[in-house]
Amino acid sequence: MKSLRFLNIGVIVLSSFVWGYAQHGRGGGASSGHMGGPPSGAESSGKSGSDHGQAGTTQSGKQSPDQLLNQNTKLSANLQKLLPAGTTPQQACSGFRNLGQCVAAIHVSHNLGISFMDLRAKMTGSKSESLGKAIKDLKPGADAGAEKKKAEKQAKDDMNSSNS
Repeated sequence: MKSLRFLNIGVIVLSSFVWGYAQHGRGGGASSGHMGGPPSGAESSGKSGSDHGQAGTTQSGKQSPDQLLNQNTKLSANLQKLLPAGTTPQQACSGFRNLGQCVAAIHVSHNLGISFMDLRAKMTGSKSESLGKAIKDLKPGADAGAEKKKAEKQAKDDMNSSNS
């Protein structure tokens, strides 16, 4: 029981890190503007980026996954190799809450031979499921927890290496 609780906490912490990293990059680095704010050159007014329905931004004013991929061509090129022919990383990440979630899903699809479009459909939309639940549904024989953890590490590594 104790080890299961520890594992759950570890997964939550890792997921939070991946989510936070996808939203904020490396924080106060030279290329990202001041810590916690928009990237250099971006408008700093909270209103301009949060226009509901404005292309490229989320309702909170943060950059959407496709906008982040447009800025990070190295990550976008690496992900392109893992996606079905004719699907761009920007198209693939449409509908995901953040870039880390999308990159992890791309890795799960590639690692397990699961259709990315099926995985994306389960994870986005009004009845969205977690990555682990979607893996269980689409590949019942797989160790969903281990595969999720592996993909989240791959996503973290991808995002770290593409920002170096």
